[in-house]
Amino acid sequence: MKETVAINQYIRAQELRVIGQDDANLGVISRDDALKIAEEAGLDLIEISPKAVPPVAKIMDYGKFQYSQQKKQREIKAKSHITKTKTKTIQIKVGTGSHDLNLKAKRISEWLQEGHRVRVDLFLRGRYKYMDEKFLKSHIEGFLKLVTEDYKIADVIKKSPKGFSATIERGKKS
Repeated sequence: MKETVAINQYIRAQELRVIGQDDANLGVISRDDALKIAEEAGLDLIEISPKAVPPVAKIMDYGKFQYSQQKKQREIKAKSHITKTKTKTIQIKVGTGSHDLNLKAKRISEWLQEGHRVRVDLFLRGRYKYMDEKFLKSHIEGFLKLVTEDYKIADVIKKSPKGFSATIERGKKS
């Protein structure tokens, strides 16, 4: 959503705090007087801060104003950190065989090498939901020991709606 800026005769406020082209404060003057000053200088009157009381307007070239706004947006975009890593999810069950657990642990190691975070979900159905919590947590811990890549636990093992889950990421093994 782009924010529109009022310029020249499209400014609605009758009184404005005006900043001159040399960044000098011209004070609070009427819109018509400010438009005359801008027109005499061959520049535009641009409403910089419409929500201020009274609104702030600046006398400058509209093209230069647009360029400076675009430049600020590019700088903000460049400074924002975009992570390429995703949180991958792997699901295990109490009855999952050891060969399948080894394959899943190998896949987790690959994801950790790529820099992704991995959420391990222990999915519980039926009567498994009522098993001892210590046993279920130790099942996840035992599975995490199969992971060959160094990792650190980013989010400890805790109860989730479908069972238990833990989140790990690349780092020192803990």
